[in-house]
Amino acid sequence: MEISHSVALNKDLCKGCTNCITYCPTEAIRVSKGKARIITDRCIDCGECIRRCPHHAKIALPDSMRDLEKFQFKVAIPAPTLYGQFDKRFSIDRILTGLKHLGFDEVFEVAKAAEYVSDRIIQELAKPDKPKPLISSSCPACVRLVQVKYPELLDNIIRVESPMEIAAQIVREKYKDIKDLGIFFISPCPAKITSVKAPLGHDSSTVDRVLSIKDIYLPLLEAMSSNTEIEHLASASGRGVSWAVRDGETEAVKPISYVAVDGINNVSKVLEKIADGRLDEIDYVEVMACPGGCVGGALTVENPYICKSIVTAKILDLPESVIEPDNLEKIRLDWDTKIEPRQIMKLSDDFGEAIEKIQKMQMIQQQLPGLDCSACGAPTCKALAEDIVRGKAEITYCVFVLRERIRKLTNSMMELQEKMPPPIDNN
Repeated sequence: MEISHSVALNKDLCKGCTNCITYCPTEAIRVSKGKARIITDRCIDCGECIRRCPHHAKIALPDSMRDLEKFQFKVAIPAPTLYGQFDKRFSIDRILTGLKHLGFDEVFEVAKAAEYVSDRIIQELAKPDKPKPLISSSCPACVRLVQVKYPELLDNIIRVESPMEIAAQIVREKYKDIKDLGIFFISPCPAKITSVKAPLGHDSSTVDRVLSIKDIYLPLLEAMSSNTEIEHLASASGRGVSWAVRDGETEAVKPISYVAVDGINNVSKVLEKIADGRLDEIDYVEVMACPGGCVGGALTVENPYICKSIVTAKILDLPESVIEPDNLEKIRLDWDTKIEPRQIMKLSDDFGEAIEKIQKMQMIQQQLPGLDCSACGAPTCKALAEDIVRGKAEITYCVFVLRERIRKLTNSMMELQEKMPPPIDNN
């Protein structure tokens, strides 16, 4: 299946510095001829390259505020991370009212939907036949990481819809009589943009458009500053809002034993341990690609540590969780399609040929220095060996191999010059 990505490269800004390839968790970036190149089959849209690029050459592709004009009735469903972008002067009610002043007709909190998702996860954890540990499905970048690097763990992923999708479904059901309805998710990260373009666990998303927190920040700040009337719109409890930060989901679910991990490369290390069977005694693993959780998303404005502090403070003013009837019997709480592995690691469809290529790759890797310096444009020596086997690179891309070959060639030329035929004057 072809995936529509939300992370792209601005070649005009790229300096070919190889900084991005060092941190990409799926080795989806190469540098060639002074420019980075994203291998789309490997990309999981985690946004790590956006965060790491010092030249801002990696960009996200959210929708535009101009898209509000395409719908008659617009509903904003903000991620709870949005609340942490504005200090204590801006209550959740004030932020939600500000969204209405931006042109939205209604708002519905994704944090409220997170409460429903939490209850559904609790039900799944209570089933004795589930594999251990169950892995959170709320972060689409982490789910795609499992697809790419750890397909043997796909059955461990809990098959529950994300709070974003639940919120969109509730809105769609509530305003089902409105034909020209537009549902806009306000996102902290590019992975959730991709999850709308190319959904996980279902064929199509209920969300119509995705706006980034970064794009909406200044217009929203102006709208809140210029309007003093505040509507009472907040309905989510601290249990739902806490999903914005690491440990928030597990606090809402309260498994007997759990691991909560943030940062995509840290997530990869924990998944490695699960794949090795070293976390079988754990009930639940909360995985979040961004540092600190969604508060560290690549499309946010505020520092993630400050954002977490603001969210935590605002949670203290919220009521206890109250599950209200939202016609949930008509809402799809679970995935309805199976997630398949992304077969990007296969060297060949023919088993025999694949074995030969693996052996060749190992032989090439032995000729490489093993420094993983990235000077060749690949993230590791192993990745370069794979690129060579795939016909995408040459072994002389390695500067150490190239230097050694030049040295040997130079020595051979000097030896040949000393052995020139007698009739030829060496001078």
